[in-house]
Formats: sequence, C-alpha cells, structure tokens
Amino acid sequence: MPASLATAGIRLIRTLHRPPPPGTVATIGNFDGVHLGHQHLIRALARQGEQLEWPVTVILFEPQPLEYFLGGRAPARLTRLREKAMHLRELPVDQVLLLRFNRYLANLPAWDFIETVLAKGLGVKYLVVGDDFRFGRNREGDFALLEAAGVRYRFEVSATPTVEVGGMRVSSTRIREALEAGDMDLAARMLGRHYSMCGRVVAGRRQGRSLGFPTANLNPQRRKTPISGVFAVTVKGVDDRPWPGVANVGVRPTVDGSNRVLLEVHLFDFDGDLYGRYLEVCFHHKLREEMRFASVEALTEQIRQDAAKARMLLEKNTKE
Repeated sequence: MPASLATAGIRLIRTLHRPPPPGTVATIGNFDGVHLGHQHLIRALARQGEQLEWPVTVILFEPQPLEYFLGGRAPARLTRLREKAMHLRELPVDQVLLLRFNRYLANLPAWDFIETVLAKGLGVKYLVVGDDFRFGRNREGDFALLEAAGVRYRFEVSATPTVEVGGMRVSSTRIREALEAGDMDLAARMLGRHYSMCGRVVAGRRQGRSLGFPTANLNPQRRKTPISGVFAVTVKGVDDRPWPGVANVGVRPTVDGSNRVLLEVHLFDFDGDLYGRYLEVCFHHKLREEMRFASVEALTEQIRQDAAKARMLLEKNTKE
C-alpha cells in the first residue's frame, strides 16, 4: 500500500500525530472510482485549504467498510487502492490518511472517531463531507454530529452538494450499475473519463498468439470486477499515446473455464514486448458478453469480428 501512494506523489499517513499538526483541511470516504462528485468535493476542499494555507488531507479506509462487513458479497470495486491513488494524483491532494478498517474501527463510536482521528490525530480545522455521509459504530454519526463536534473542537464543517449528470445523482453505485448494463458512455460521463483498470503484463499461455491474436495478459488483482465481456479499448503505457485494441474481461470459458478473472488485451498492429509493463486499459464500448464457443475455430472467427467492430468504433471516436 505505501508504494502505490508514494508512486502517486502523495504523502501517506498511517500513524496519527500526538500532538496533532498545526492544521489541515480534510474529507472522509471510500472515493471508489474518484468520480465527478469526489472531484467536485476535493476541489472545493482545496480552495479552502489554499485560503487557509493548510494541506489537503483525504481520509481513506482499507478495506472499504462494506468489504469488511460483507466479505465476498460486497460490490465489486471500481478502483483498487493504487488506481485510486493514481486518480487522486490528478487532483489537489497533499496527503492521505489510510485507516485500516478492522473490528476496532467498526465498533468505534462516532464521537470517539471525531476526537481520536479528526481533532487529536489530524488537527482538522475544516472538513468537507458528502451530503449523505454517515460514520461510526452502526453508522450513528452524521452531519449534525460533526457540526456539534466542530463547535467543541473548533473546526468548520461543510457539506458538498449533490453532483448530477443528465438529472441523475453521481455515485459509485450508479456508475457500477451503468457498467453492469454495458452503458460505458454514462459511466464515462459520471467519472469524467473512460472507466479503466490497471495491471502489470504477465506471462500467459500464448493461446491468443496461436489463434492469430496475440494478447497482453494483465492481472487485475481483483476477486471480482464491475465489468465483464468484450470491449473496444485504448491502452495507456504502451508508448506516448493511447493504443487502440480489443479486450476481454472474464474467465475464458472456451479456453480453460477457470474462475480466475483475467484481463486480456489485443493491441491493433502492435509488435513488441510488454512483459512487466504497467498498463491502464480504458474501456470505450462494450461489444458483447463473454460466452462459450463450440470450437476454437468458432472462437477465432468471433475474435476477428470483435476486432473489426472495435476498430470501427474507435476510429469513429477519433473522427468525432
């Protein structure tokens, strides 16, 4: 975890200060996806930090609370910690307090969280939270409690208004629903960018090459993903421009039928070695669901059709 945040150029805090630092402006949440709502909140916070000359602190939980409570039944993440840090790097964030969400934190009363983490730990002077933010044991803490605590500990609390796209509230849940439905355009508009997944290229079985479609195999390091199927994509990290291609996210039912989620990308007109390279795959259009084919020949023909359709869609995007 520390390496991913350090790579993003963000100071990582894992031990709270005693006494607290002179002051900071802060926000709290999962920031899954770092979507337009999160971006709006952080930029509002940064404007206040600039006026007060205090650093901007984002407080994150790892694992995310629902993952702690629900385990494997928790919704798929939009972003892993490293991806989250990558997107936070594009925003005016100075430091991240990474709190391990465990039994202690799950059972910590809301007032104790305010006192231990915000007031005595970070020295928060200004706090921005979402309008629906809840925290503490049994989600007992809310905006009113934060306001009351602010009077006692001398910090100001502000709620950021809801951000909407097309009359719909932007949220990680809504983005996850759009991705599941294959509505990549709506997800992109709510994220402020195309949805993407990152990973390092690992050695595969070279089965794609034997079919005439060599692939870069990425380990997404996820137990579950918010998307599955075949997509028209562009890939960052190949060279100095996004590289077009077609990608499959799933378990390859025709080839080996395993339960391990893989991200395989065929880059159009590429001839080179990408092993060990860290790539970001951006999903533009969903072409179809993953499916099992009666033969390898049928699979190969479908891949040809997928590649042709992906090329057409991506070229159309470029012209537009």
